[in-house]
Amino acid sequence: MSDPDGDDGVGGTGRGETTTHSSRNESREEGRGTGSGRRDIEDAEQTGLHDREQPDPEESVREAVERSRSGAPAVGAVVRDRFSSDEVFQRIVAAADEEITSGSRELFFSALAAGFAITITFLLYVSLYASTGGDPVLSALLYPLGFIYIIIGRYQLYTENTLPPVALTIERIASVPALLRNWGVVLAGNFTGGALGAAALAWGGVFSPEAATAAVSISQKGVATGWWPLFSKAAFAGLVVAGVVWVEYAARDTISRLAVVYLAFLAIPLGGLFHSVVSFTELMYLVFVGEGALLAGLWGFVLPVLLGNTIGGVLLVTVVNYFQTTEHRLESARFEGADRQLSADEWLFGRFAGRSYVPLIDTADAPRAQDAEFNLLVPIANPRTETQLVELACRIVGEREDAAVHVVHVVQTPERSPRGYGAEQRRQIVAESNELLEDARETARRHDVTCETSTVVSHRSFEEIFDIAERENADRVLMSWGDNRLWASGRAERPLSELTRSLPCDFLVLDGDDLDASRILLPTAGGPNCELSADVTHALQASVGSEVTLLHVVDGPDDRDAGEQFLADWAADHDLEDAVRVVDDSGDVERAIGRNAADHTLVVIGATEEGLLSRLATDSLHYDVIEEVDVPILFAERASDRSLRDRLFGR
Repeated sequence: MSDPDGDDGVGGTGRGETTTHSSRNESREEGRGTGSGRRDIEDAEQTGLHDREQPDPEESVREAVERSRSGAPAVGAVVRDRFSSDEVFQRIVAAADEEITSGSRELFFSALAAGFAITITFLLYVSLYASTGGDPVLSALLYPLGFIYIIIGRYQLYTENTLPPVALTIERIASVPALLRNWGVVLAGNFTGGALGAAALAWGGVFSPEAATAAVSISQKGVATGWWPLFSKAAFAGLVVAGVVWVEYAARDTISRLAVVYLAFLAIPLGGLFHSVVSFTELMYLVFVGEGALLAGLWGFVLPVLLGNTIGGVLLVTVVNYFQTTEHRLESARFEGADRQLSADEWLFGRFAGRSYVPLIDTADAPRAQDAEFNLLVPIANPRTETQLVELACRIVGEREDAAVHVVHVVQTPERSPRGYGAEQRRQIVAESNELLEDARETARRHDVTCETSTVVSHRSFEEIFDIAERENADRVLMSWGDNRLWASGRAERPLSELTRSLPCDFLVLDGDDLDASRILLPTAGGPNCELSADVTHALQASVGSEVTLLHVVDGPDDRDAGEQFLADWAADHDLEDAVRVVDDSGDVERAIGRNAADHTLVVIGATEEGLLSRLATDSLHYDVIEEVDVPILFAERASDRSLRDRLFGR
């Protein structure tokens, strides 16, 4: 789980709070604390604090703030030493953004480390149990150590994920499928780590003979416990763990957190409670030493503990703590709070109904059907350097009667930023982005094109492009490809291959900065992607008056006649009859493009069968022509949807 250290960000944006700017108590008061703090200063001044010889103004102000007329410390009236329940909830929401948007690989291996850390708990508990003759208190003294490693190491433990991701789901920021996906990946990682640790203990000669006997005895005692007692005890353990998470975010220093973690997890063995990952590790140890049955143990031991932990953590802590917060709990945690929530269908079905997550900031209108018949979405990472992309978008839609361009500035949040952005910083981001987007609006006005601009701030910049396209009913997406490409560092909760092989609309990707569409080279071999290239080329020809050259490559001179006939028919079918037609019989497509591109200012290329975006996203697009050609290249890929068979079994 993410480290909630620090008092800035979300924790410092609650209503009516007062913050201290330095150790010299130069304070800024907001809300309720202002009046009482000023009265204390006035009282202190009236009692003669300013009548000393050669008074130090800074010293007198500090003493005035720190001490009232009665002599009691006045600091508590100025700076609260505890977070309110709203502020704790806001800190959890900000940290949960990092977890719910992490990639599956990142989540799994963090959970794997946590599962292996739990092995330390089992190892020490068994070892002390054997050496102390089974003393219930002494044998449990080092039980919390594995959990402390998890907290300090910021690993992912399933029982801790019954709070932060659930908080997002309750607020309809994350969907139920997104929550289940998070739980599934973390649980798989925890169990895998626990199984590896159990194998090491069983076969590595780690235990002494006495400890090995104690390990079997302790594990069999849990397996022999009835289903409902296991469930009930596990529910209390889930309450303990989720309660630790809540208190941890309420604490201000590491020592307090460690004390809470130690005492809370010490309560599990002392109370005879059960933790799902520890229980799974115990079961796997029994299986590896030949003293237990896997399937029977999973059903009769691990499953009731897992359900109990989940119910205890979710219902007894998360929901209760949620309803003790006010209706304004989200206003400081996220931009515009409840105004940016998932719809009921999205909340239940996730991306299958539209989207599965609400970005930190989204200044676009609520999800709606666009008025225009043709909508071109232009996601950009830097409004200063990607103006040519907006220019190209306006030229593509310029000749359409009812078309609109939506320019969205997608801002990727810094990695490992569990506290998120403060309310003032979010407002500043939106204001600066809106100012930068004025150039895009001016470009659209110059071309007399309907234009809408918005800003999105998210942990998953790459996936946001797909979600925005679906929400805005985009017909086409135009984006750039370069060092600052939006998929370079953005996370996605779905695999990149799943995103890029099931496109919600047509995609155009521009590689190049100096855009000039006066002379276009269009290589074609037929197919839907080349049809998209032809559509874009025809639009540029109509709006800019581009000179177009069609290129078709055949295997040898014997195929030239057939190639010329194909090119003539293809040009007629795509309203490009006046284009220059070139047939190359070298059989080498990329070299043919390189040779012919020298006399052109833009190359428009359709994606291959392997796809375009999937290869761009993984840096596996190795076209030699990209390195050889000095002119901009526009890649085109048609919308596609994988069948159920392809989703299950791959290509």
